[in-house]
Amino acid sequence: MNDIFKRIFLPVVFGTILFSGCERTVETISDIDLTLVPDSLELFAEHRISTSLYERDMAIAPNGKEFIYTLGTYDQRKRGLVVTEQKESVWSEAALLPFSGRYQDIEPFYSPDGNTLFFASNRPIYGDASRSDYNIWYVNRSQGNWSEPIPLDSLINTPKDEFYPAVTANGTLYFTATRKDGLGREDIYRSKKNSGNYEAPVALDSTINSLAYEFNAYVDPEETLIIFSSFGRADGLGGGDLYFSKKTADGHWSKSMNMGPAINSEYLDYCPFVDLHTGNFYFTSERVKGDSTKINTPADIENLALSTLNGMGNIYRIGLKNTPLKQLP
Repeated sequence: MNDIFKRIFLPVVFGTILFSGCERTVETISDIDLTLVPDSLELFAEHRISTSLYERDMAIAPNGKEFIYTLGTYDQRKRGLVVTEQKESVWSEAALLPFSGRYQDIEPFYSPDGNTLFFASNRPIYGDASRSDYNIWYVNRSQGNWSEPIPLDSLINTPKDEFYPAVTANGTLYFTATRKDGLGREDIYRSKKNSGNYEAPVALDSTINSLAYEFNAYVDPEETLIIFSSFGRADGLGGGDLYFSKKTADGHWSKSMNMGPAINSEYLDYCPFVDLHTGNFYFTSERVKGDSTKINTPADIENLALSTLNGMGNIYRIGLKNTPLKQLP
């Protein structure tokens, strides 16, 4: 996505320790439970996944036993893909994926069979060590191990940035880019896969893209639902809102709609993901907890900075039945 929306994240912590003078408080850790379907919007796995650090753009494996998300440093100079796995009903400690850590790897997306993971990265591409733009890569899984990253071809990956891949059951690719044939400042593109090769990407029409920024599109495997973020629309609530559209009977996308104040905030809300098996909707938000309390000491500032709702990204979720997406195609 555009520099305005680039965000990052840091290593996971399983308990956040807050210091206030000589006092120390260990926060209660919320464990991971992907089967829970909340009736109202909730912070996901506080102090284990959602912490005082920056977390965002997550994906759940189709088998429901693996969870990948992006973490990075406070200054957003380093980012990596972090995984936790469920083994015998226990979720493992978070670890960097074996191919991640040297470059800025972000925005994971599983293929519908779970054997391919797509992501965006600024690693050098096509043997050109001078390249540091973001492109779309993938890794294949065989016998439980991921391959070395492989870039999509240059019809998709240009010297400009490409972000946020989403892949359907028939291999169609959706991604974010800024190109001359787009409608706005940043747009969502679609590329069909034909005989193993991607066709020339086409920007989605004005039912999705606008003159503003559109980015970070989730698309379901059957290509009947798209959820994305946009910034700069007249009906926006703040720093970037989530919108959705469904396929109509004639195979076109319906006019996109804002997901409303029950989901969106005055802050940046983006990176959508739907777990179709459990019926949960996930997304990232930079929303903060309102606090008009007077600051009395430097320790008060430190405590605010180390709190979960400090304005850095966190992951939220809510059951689809309590969103405008409750009646899926």
